[in-house]
Amino acid sequence: MIEVKNLTKSFDGRIVIDDISANFKKGLVNMIIGRSGSGKTVFLKTLIGLLQPTKGEIYYKGQDFLKMRPREVKKLRKDMGMLFQGSALFDSKTVLENVMFPLDMFSRKNRRERRKRAEFCLERVNLKEAHDLFPSEISGGMMKRAAIARAIALNPQYMFYDEPNSGLDPKTSQVIDELISDITKDFGMTTIVVTHDMNSVMNIGDHIIYIYEGKKEWEGSKDEIMDADNELLNEFVFASDIFKKMKETKESDKMDIQSGTEPNK
Repeated sequence: MIEVKNLTKSFDGRIVIDDISANFKKGLVNMIIGRSGSGKTVFLKTLIGLLQPTKGEIYYKGQDFLKMRPREVKKLRKDMGMLFQGSALFDSKTVLENVMFPLDMFSRKNRRERRKRAEFCLERVNLKEAHDLFPSEISGGMMKRAAIARAIALNPQYMFYDEPNSGLDPKTSQVIDELISDITKDFGMTTIVVTHDMNSVMNIGDHIIYIYEGKKEWEGSKDEIMDADNELLNEFVFASDIFKKMKETKESDKMDIQSGTEPNK
């Protein structure tokens, strides 16, 4: 579990993350949603230590991340997996070599064992056939899957995703969503996903935090989000005609039930 208390981050006096507190639980797909520029990615980068907060506390399994010694931080980082928005694969390495990279850097296993682990991770994301291909030879969706395979190579306890469906078509996005959800459940990870994709939220979101202008405006489950009494959240969620119609249908069904008629008749 990751616990955040009163986290604040400012740049040159401008507050980007404003006093956010939250708990991210193990085995759940925790999602951070909000408009572009709301502070989602800054929040994520602060959680993993790429940015230092202006104030606040971050705990991993009860351990204060901000007070850890360098050796303790290095040990914790081995338990973190990260999928960057652009996948960040090495162009000069094959898919298999990309997945082996963190194993070569941090694992004490011999080369045969490292290769076997990398092959397992690629098979887990259905990329067994792409071992010897270079990033330039595979599709955007395959690049995302390769990056996920690399991120799970060291069997992390914590997985972080920054806009995992960015630039992908709806069908491929669904594949990535299902993969994120399956990996979270199968390996019992604490997963945090930054996204503005409401389809992903409704497909796999277990615990959702909505950030507006750096502040936590709402928190709940995907089942609660459709009925949330928060004007700012509603403006974000129902900006899409699809979700607007979903809400209208749900409200219509409620009225039919209350009047004694069958829904959608």
